[in-house]
Amino acid sequence: MIDRALALNPSFARGWVTSGWLRLWAGQPELAISHFETSLRLSPHARRAGTLMAIGVGHFFAGRFDDAAAMLLRSLQEHPGWAPTYRFLAACYAHMGRLDEARENIERLKAITPVVVPNAVHWRNSEHRELFLSGLRVAAGEAS
Repeated sequence: MIDRALALNPSFARGWVTSGWLRLWAGQPELAISHFETSLRLSPHARRAGTLMAIGVGHFFAGRFDDAAAMLLRSLQEHPGWAPTYRFLAACYAHMGRLDEARENIERLKAITPVVVPNAVHWRNSEHRELFLSGLRVAAGEAS
């Protein structure tokens, strides 16, 4: 349905965001990043925190942790109280071996929500899901 909507109206910025999330959940980070970037080009003045976070998640799942961290930090500048961004940034830092920064993000996360390691079933690709959860567990001190 979203592909049809975008075929009918390729300038529908919000549609590109929706398509990006669907692709990300389905385990297609490269395509998702492309769709999120299209959305940002079409609507540069829209609220961007969620889209920047999503691009960061795409880079994370693609194993580009430096790029992921940079995008996640940009997202936090625009929306500093968003728990999912802290989770991915903590997991990212853990996979980079930057454990002090990972743990700092866990502490910031705990100030927002008691849920540190969430249910992650919406990440359909099991390798992506495990990459996220394993990094988050290391950051939270649940594994070494």
